[in-house]
Formats: sequence, C-alpha cells, structure tokens
Amino acid sequence: MTSELRRTCLYNTHHEAGASFTNFGGWDMPLRYSSDVGEHHAVRRRAGIFDLSHMGELSINGPEAAQALDYALVGSVSTVPLGRAKYMMICHPNGGIMDDLIVYHLGDDHYMVVPNAGNRERVAAAIIERCADFDCTVEDVSLSTALIAVQGPLAVHIMAPAITKAEIYPAAMRPVAKTDGVIDDNSHEPIHLDGNGLTAYLRYYAACNAVIDGCPVVVARTGYTGEDGFEVFCSTDDAAKLWSVFMAIGSQIDPIDHGIPESGPALVPCGLASRDSLRLEAGMPLYGHELSDELTPFDAGLATVIKEEGDFVGKEALEQRACHEGRAETYVLVALVGEGRRAARAGYEVYSADHGDEPVGVVTSGLLSPTLGYPIALVRMMPYTSHEPTWPAGAVVEVDVRGKRMPMHVVTPPFYKRPKKA
Repeated sequence: MTSELRRTCLYNTHHEAGASFTNFGGWDMPLRYSSDVGEHHAVRRRAGIFDLSHMGELSINGPEAAQALDYALVGSVSTVPLGRAKYMMICHPNGGIMDDLIVYHLGDDHYMVVPNAGNRERVAAAIIERCADFDCTVEDVSLSTALIAVQGPLAVHIMAPAITKAEIYPAAMRPVAKTDGVIDDNSHEPIHLDGNGLTAYLRYYAACNAVIDGCPVVVARTGYTGEDGFEVFCSTDDAAKLWSVFMAIGSQIDPIDHGIPESGPALVPCGLASRDSLRLEAGMPLYGHELSDELTPFDAGLATVIKEEGDFVGKEALEQRACHEGRAETYVLVALVGEGRRAARAGYEVYSADHGDEPVGVVTSGLLSPTLGYPIALVRMMPYTSHEPTWPAGAVVEVDVRGKRMPMHVVTPPFYKRPKKA
C-alpha cells in the first residue's frame, strides 16, 4: 500500500495555472507549467517563481542554540553573524551525509535550519536528539511554514515594491551600505528599510524580517538557481496571497524597461524540472544524486563545510576519512562537459583510457544545458591518482550513452556563472 502524497498550501494555485505534477520526496509538486526549457530561460533572462513549501524548517531557540547546532552539524554555527546564513551538512556518526541544509541566524538566540523535504523528519529527529543536553528548544515548524522563491535578473524589481518594511542587521548588509552611510557601526540593532533598501543592501546568504502586504515574512537572499534572487518564508495561511502579490507585480513589469531585449512575462511560474536544470548549471549538488548516506563530504567535493575545531557528531569518522584521500574506496566529484546534443544522464558509466573496460565513475546528474547548448554532467569518480585525487581540468574521459562512448572533458565548476553587472 502506498501512502498518499502530501500537497503544499499552494497546490490549488498550481493546479489552476495548469501545472503538471510529480512525486518528489513524498510531495505532489509542480514539475512544469508549460515548457521545461522555457521556464529555465525565464529564470536566466527575466525571473521565475517557485513553490518550495515542501522543504523543512526547524526553529532552534535558547541561550545554547549555537553550541547545540555546533555539535549537531559538521559546520560552525556559532561563527555565523546575526542576520547571515550558511550552507552546512548534518552527518551520521560514521561520516555519511544525512542531508545538506542551510542555517539562518535570525536572532540573538534564534536559528532556523532548512533541510530537504525528503529528509525533514529524520533530520528533525536527529537535531532534537543531539540538542537535548543543551539549553535550547527545537521545534519543527515545517507544516505551518511556506517558502516561495523569486529568482532571476528581475527578482529585485519584483521584490522591491512588494516589501513595505524590513529590519536588517548590519552584518546582513552589503559593504556598500556603509559607503552609502546606511550603517556606521557594528551594532546588533537592526536597520529599518523599505523594499528598495532591502534589495539594494541585503547581501548574498543573508536574511531579515520583513512585511509584505501586511504579512510578516523572513526574506533571504539565497537560492538554488545560480541567479540573484530571494526566498520568502511565510505562514501557510499567507502563501497564496503572497504568490498573487508577486505575480501581480510581475505582470506590470516590462523587461525591456530594464534592459532585457526580449518579449515574455517578467515573472513566470516554474516547476521542479527547470529548478533541476538551473541548479546543475550552477554546479549545486542534489541529495540523492551527488549526496547520500553512503558518501562523506569529502566524496562530494565539499570537505570545506567541515569545521576543524570543536566536538560534533561524526567528527572521528571524518577525521579518519580525511587521512584516506586518494584511496581506492574513496570518491571525488568531477564536472564534465561535452559536445553535440546527446546528454549524459544520471546512472551512465564513465570510462578512462588508462583503465580499459573498467568504469572509473558514474554520472550523478547530467543534461543538455539549455543555457550553454552543450552536455554537462556531475560525476562520482574514483581518485585520479592516490597522490593527486582531483581530476585535472582538461582530462578526457568517455561516457557510455546508450551503448556509444561519448568523449567529455573535465572542467572546474560551476558550468554557468551569472554575468556581473557593469
């Protein structure tokens, strides 16, 4: 017997917009509204809006909240400034990756941890258990919290008029705020701004409290697309209203007025298909593909998330794994690009001339890049050599694409970087 799929509070909104749905982590989520490629290009060129309400949200509060999370996670939470966010991981005692997540420092003793939808329940249980001996409380607020993302070059023009007021801590503000005289000290007191101020001064991987159309929200400058954009945490009761607010603002914006020489709506609803192609172009890992219980952060090319000092769950195992780099039982994550139009899909085997007919790796994510026009892939590979585990840029391998070997070469990720503003 299969359990019934969960639906987000925005399901009716998606259904009315004609979305096609798919099972993602036990949730009935919009896969696309019209065209995967069209939605992908909308985010790269204009802006897209995503429902991420299936994601988890854990609220950790108390005098020892930071110390508790330092122990529960492999990264250093206590060093995250007020108003900032940090990409982290939670590992099993054996060093395997339970999940990757983002931690937001929202108040003096208040943190929010955002795990992936499919891992929410076990991550919540692990954090509750690991924080039990510390002076803090852990509350899973996932089912009462919605998350909407607005991503793309026009995201700032959609968010600015939507936000009526915001309170931003100095550490969450871009350095230009000091140059412009908006902040002049390192006080912990928040700065009060409107939507124009928030979009101008909120820095990447930072968050703040704000109000949109009378609804209290947390606005973060984070995302999973490789573009500038914002993620808005709100009550599930307010989600449909806020979605409509963003869509209404987008309908009033002409991309040409902002130097975008093409037709098309400024804001387009986007599904999971375009979200996946966007994140892969940006070189971002996906749990269940690049990350899993069987892999450590070292095997996924993410050893930098592990703090060097202090005690935490999985420390001993990860210290031992650090000494095993280059051994046969370890892996490295490699980025590959090819030519032509044939995509290297997840599960395809990878070969190297130096290893004969024995595969040296397997594709974890791959597609024909809509933005770049050629095949790209992330691959879990055996070490290049025991002394130099990392595969060098330019190295050529072959991917078995439906029985035919396709040459691809190693590059340094990400595959795509958004253009810098002049």
